Amino acid sequence: MTAQRALVRRTALSVTAGAAALVLAACGSDSGSGGHDMGSMESDSSPTATASAKAGDHNDADVDFSKEMIQHHRQAVDMAELAADRASSQEVKELATKVKGAQDPEIKTMSGWLTSWGEDVPEEMSGAMDHDMSSAMPGMMSGKDMDKLEKASGAEFDTMFLTMMVEHHEGAVEMAETEKADGKYGPATKLADAVVTAQTAEIKQMNKMLGKS
Repeated sequence: MTAQRALVRRTALSVTAGAAALVLAACGSDSGSGGHDMGSMESDSSPTATASAKAGDHNDADVDFSKEMIQHHRQAVDMAELAADRASSQEVKELATKVKGAQDPEIKTMSGWLTSWGEDVPEEMSGAMDHDMSSAMPGMMSGKDMDKLEKASGAEFDTMFLTMMVEHHEGAVEMAETEKADGKYGPATKLADAVVTAQTAEIKQMNKMLGKS
């Protein structure tokens, strides 16, 4: 009887120890699994939060500025290319080269922003009708204005080009000031500030060339 009770007792202890080991293993497994899940959630949520922050880095003012300034710059480049062929003054030719050299890269930059935001890049304007459709923007020349400029030559062209480009630059400065006030995207507001600085200086230069200052 004593030996039998001892055997039963050892068996019971073994079962109890085994059960305890299973419980501990289960707890350890749950804890490990829970920790992994939490880490996964944190890891998964961080990129999402970052992406959301990036998506919210721009606003409608940035989009409008980029789309409109692309069209505005394109017309300035068209005018500058005309000046490279038709201007009689070397100073006018040099100014036109400077305008084209500054605004072509800015067009590419703003086009890249729009693409990254999932926005359409404005199509190239072609013909007087398209110029007229865009003439509502400050400083934009109408199709008739562009036709006159294309037909002019010599000193007449120089005066017409400078007069139009002063108005064009003034419109760009106005648009850039709006972006500085209302925009949210840092690179866009910085570009707007650069436009204000550069084109204000060119306005003074052109007015001087026209004998107005």
